[in-house]
Amino acid sequence: MSGKQKTLAVLTGTVLAAGLASPAFGAAAAQSPTTSTAAAGSGRSVVAWNRELIGILSDPKAQPSTVQPTRSFALLQAAEYDAVVSITRADPAYLFSVPAPQGARADVAADQAAHDVLVALYPAERTGVDRQLSSQLSAVADGARKQAGIGVGAAVARQLISLRSADGSSAEPPQFTPGSLPGDYRPTPPDFPAPVFTNWGSVKPFVLTSGSQFRPAAPPAVGSAEYAAALNEVKGLGSKTSTTRTPDQTAAAKFWAAAPVWNVWNQVAQGLVTSGNASLEQAVKVFARLDLSLADTAIAMYDAKYAYHVWRPVTAIRLGGTHDNPGIVGDPGWTPLLPTAPDPSYPGAHGALSQAAATTLAGFCGAQHRLTVTSKGVTRTFAGFQDAATEAWLSRVWSGQHTSIDNQAGQQLGTQVADFVAHHL
Repeated sequence: MSGKQKTLAVLTGTVLAAGLASPAFGAAAAQSPTTSTAAAGSGRSVVAWNRELIGILSDPKAQPSTVQPTRSFALLQAAEYDAVVSITRADPAYLFSVPAPQGARADVAADQAAHDVLVALYPAERTGVDRQLSSQLSAVADGARKQAGIGVGAAVARQLISLRSADGSSAEPPQFTPGSLPGDYRPTPPDFPAPVFTNWGSVKPFVLTSGSQFRPAAPPAVGSAEYAAALNEVKGLGSKTSTTRTPDQTAAAKFWAAAPVWNVWNQVAQGLVTSGNASLEQAVKVFARLDLSLADTAIAMYDAKYAYHVWRPVTAIRLGGTHDNPGIVGDPGWTPLLPTAPDPSYPGAHGALSQAAATTLAGFCGAQHRLTVTSKGVTRTFAGFQDAATEAWLSRVWSGQHTSIDNQAGQQLGTQVADFVAHHL
């Protein structure tokens, strides 16, 4: 492992991260002559396609609101990964390998696979996706090796899209019926939106055996002293008018809510790959492991949310005078710092997803490396990936979204999913 620190920069505007040592990318791994020739190209093209997807998803109308975006990232990165290893044979395939003529260009295969997946997912965006492919392939000389790579990439994308077409992601989510007992989830103020991902826990995972594989244990009862302590913490720190939340905690709460958390972590990975001069093989592996972990964590998280359907802090605090917990004093006018997401509270999404991402990236780069993240004028510095993930889930207490009980369950879930994916990819 190199002791030198490298500058990490994510130049997409949402996240700028710097100062991360990257032992996984410090030098190209030894390759056989066949692999080296076949895998011409760097990881920068993988970054370009990842950015393309983030750009597509910036349009809220790009896909149905009932489809979780982490699925698209997983499909994109899994296709690129299997396209590359179908040619290089440097790593086991995620799902399958396709026949690859000798000398086929792995970088071309990755580009074609990425293009075909995004066109299949977002046909209305074909013009821009075609333009991206043309830009990538224009740097590669025409010939049999290029055409072979195109064929491999197209075949992988076609098979992967076909295999995932019946994964349950297109099913109409069942309407959620709010409960009326203490602890039961119900839509939250100010707009009381209906939950959207009520069926996502039953979507077929990418690597896990089922969405319930790592389902956390049931949370403490809302009448318990443990729950009262956790809720009172949110009541004090997460209120819109809190006098105990520090300015730094307020900044962190707003920072981690400014963009989808899966975008933030993908952009951190973009910076790692770019600044570390990662090879094509390294880049597809990093992104595949990251986004398969995020996608399966999302499935597992929603499985648990709708297994336990725990109410949000805003509901519990406003109704505190009506349920049987002597440790809770209700406040009908209590308002969180930020609007509450429309789904049950347990486990916490930021805790689960950020922990999965941090666990994955630390597996490639090591745990203790200085990381600075800047967004919209706010700069936050961490000793490593875990510190960033921990602040991400703490920010949900500071914003009034979750209790520490939610976050601890999410943190455990994200770790378990990421570890499982790492052992299978």
